Order: sequence, then C-alpha cells, then structure tokens
Amino acid sequence: MKKTLLLSVVASTMIMAGGDIVPVEPVVEVAEVSTWDFDGQAALYYQTRDVWGDGSLFEQREDGGLTRVGQSQANVGLQLRAVNKDLFWGLGAGAELTGLGTLGLENEIVDNVNQTAGDSITSDGEITQAYLTYGFGNTSIKAGRQLLPKGLSPFAFSESWNVFKNSFEAALVVNTDLPDTALVYAFVNRSNSVFNLGDWSNISTVGNVVTAHDGVHLLTVQNGSIENLTLTGSWYYAADMVAGLTDANVLWGDAKYNFGETMYGLVLGVQGGVVLTDEPAAVTDTTAFGAKIGGNFDYFDASVAYSSVDDGTVNIENFGTNVKTPLYTQMIFNQNTIKRDSDTIVARVGVKALGGKFGVAYNYSDLGATALGAVAGAGAGFGAGEYSEIDVTYKTKVTENTTLFAGWIYQDDSRDAKLDAAGTVIVPAADAQQNMLRFWARYNF
Repeated sequence: MKKTLLLSVVASTMIMAGGDIVPVEPVVEVAEVSTWDFDGQAALYYQTRDVWGDGSLFEQREDGGLTRVGQSQANVGLQLRAVNKDLFWGLGAGAELTGLGTLGLENEIVDNVNQTAGDSITSDGEITQAYLTYGFGNTSIKAGRQLLPKGLSPFAFSESWNVFKNSFEAALVVNTDLPDTALVYAFVNRSNSVFNLGDWSNISTVGNVVTAHDGVHLLTVQNGSIENLTLTGSWYYAADMVAGLTDANVLWGDAKYNFGETMYGLVLGVQGGVVLTDEPAAVTDTTAFGAKIGGNFDYFDASVAYSSVDDGTVNIENFGTNVKTPLYTQMIFNQNTIKRDSDTIVARVGVKALGGKFGVAYNYSDLGATALGAVAGAGAGFGAGEYSEIDVTYKTKVTENTTLFAGWIYQDDSRDAKLDAAGTVIVPAADAQQNMLRFWARYNF
C-alpha cells in the first residue's frame, strides 16, 4: 500500500506571475511499512468422568492404570498467532503456534490429557496454522493450514469443544461478486486430530476407516437476498472415500429465517441432505434431516431441535475428525448416538444470572439396530434402544479477556457397551449411566 504525503515545504525555485509568489508543494510517494498483528490465548482445561459407573469422578486409576476407578484429564495450553494482511502486492500471511502440556498434573491429579500437540504427552508443540492470502476485486484466496467454519463447510470444520480447535490443510476461495451471495470453493487435503494437533492425516476417511488420499472438493453457496432469510447449500466430492470402494457425493442444505424482535427474535432453521455412494456391496446411502426453532424471551432463551438420520453406511459427521456433527441436535457428548440410525430431540434453556449464563439442555434419542454406542464411537452398533443426556453449564467473563466455563454431563444409554480394564469394548450393559465434569479457563491477549 502507499500513502500520499503532502510536504509543506516551499520549493527553492518559485514561479513569478503578476508579482505574486506561488510556493510549489511537491507530492512525495512514501511506501507504507507492512505491519504484523500478534495475539493469542492461554488455556487451562480439566475433565473427569466416572466411566459408566465403574469408578468415581475424582480418583485416578490405580495399579498403573489396570484398575479403572475413573478417568480424569487435564491440559495447559498456549497459542501464539501472527497475521500480516499485506506483506507486498496484496499478498498476506498468517501463522499459529500451539503448545500443550500438563505442568506435571498427570503425576498428581489426573491420569491422562485431553489434547496433545505431538508425540509427547507432557509437553509438545505444533504449527497449527500457516497460510498465505491474496485478494483481488471481490475474490479472496487462502491456502495452507487454516481453520474452517462449520457454517460454510458443514462436513469439514474446526471443532471448538477441546482445548484448542483442529485445523486443515486446504485451499479456500471466496467470491462475493453476486449481490448478497458468497460463493466458496475449497480443496481440503489433510486435517489434524482434535485429540492430537500434531497428528495429520488425509481427510478422506469415513467411520474412522482410512481410505483414499485424493482430498475432498467443496462448493458452497450462501445467499441472503431475501430479508431475514439465509440459505446455504454445499456439495462435497471425494473420490474412493467410502471404504476405498466408491466415490462420495454429499449434498447438504441449511435455511434459517429470523422472525425479528417483534416475535421474540425467533429463528427457524431447517437442514438436511444425503451422502450418495454407488452402493457397492455392504454400502448404502445415508439421508438426514433436522429442524429447530428458538428465541429470546424476557428473562431467558429457549429452543427445540430435532434430527433424523437413517441407517446408511456413512455417518453424518465431520469428515476431518470423525467426532462432531453438523446437526442441530449436537450437544456436549451425544455425537455418537445422533449421527446414524437415530431420531433425536433436544430442548435447551439459557438464563443470564450471577454475572454469566446458565444453560440446561436435554437430549432424547430413539436408536435403531445400527446406531453407534456412546462409548465405542464408530462401532457397528449395539442394537436398538434409547439414549438420553443432560448438560448443565455455566459460562462467564471474569475480566474483559478471561472466560470461565463449568459443565456437568449425564448420559444414560439403555444398550451401551462398557470398557474393560484394558479399554476394550465388552458386551452391552443394561442401562449404563455416566457422569462427566468439564472445566476450562481461557485468557485472550
């Protein structure tokens, strides 16, 4: 970029005209120095669970981990970011360095960690973002390691529930030439694990089965031409993605309508789509649908959401992590019981009090024979049954830059499997319950 600087200096040579002396002010072009913006965050994260009633919340494993008395996990983390939007000729750059450790907590208070950034559990680091940007007209390009938002990439997005978000190696192009419309193209090649930010693998995985290595192509169109209505449609293409046998084409749509303040700020959302395959042996398409409505009332906000996923082969989930889903019914810990062969309803209520916000959410799922287990994740299912979850949360900002979170999660799976001492899934238990506590603190600078 350049700035025009007018210098108030009388030229040594003056122009004489009609006895008047006119000073000449020369124009000097000065190149502006490119600047970097720095920020970051520090986090403290703790979680514990009683492992489906086999232990207690606040005890570590005994006998070197052979006796399961609970499972507690903790991390401390630091992220440092640097961004320069204009290095030269419109080219920008950004980088993010992430460090994760325990400060010795794993030897005293906890027996595991929530997230790592490499091979070492106690302390390690990873470059989680490193990208270049370029813009011309109404088009912007971003290439390299970066975060992807769920709103524009519902099947390959950065998840925010753990200590830090996962990222992707991708090329992203956004164009806004059309009125009230954003056109997005992305080629997504690799993602790091949300559990280990230093573990990078090809995104072409479904149900935790590594298959093709050709990456995923995404095209998203988002339009807001109609007042209060936002329409988003996405198409994904991945070659040989399903079990290495067939291509996957994902068609997904989302519509949100805001009724405005006169209707308590009610927002109606509808989503749905299909994962299309060529349906070779033992592979079927997966179809999903969801709806939600919610608003802000005098002293609280409330919403109700519904989702239905059939018994197709491919899970409705984030292909980059195989963990969370794009469904409206996603809660803190219910993802495995809503992403396949499941009908789910979720009710939420939030109340501002004591300098923060309290939230309560309730999940009920009617599970089919191939629905996943809340413990086993991407297993083949544990038979038909019911699942319920209650999330009670509190979140507050104690300073302008410091946020605290506390949550209690209760799960009840009528046909879920348990884990033995070695962590192996054993036969389903009749009506298994689990309690979990999660706390974190973040300081942004």
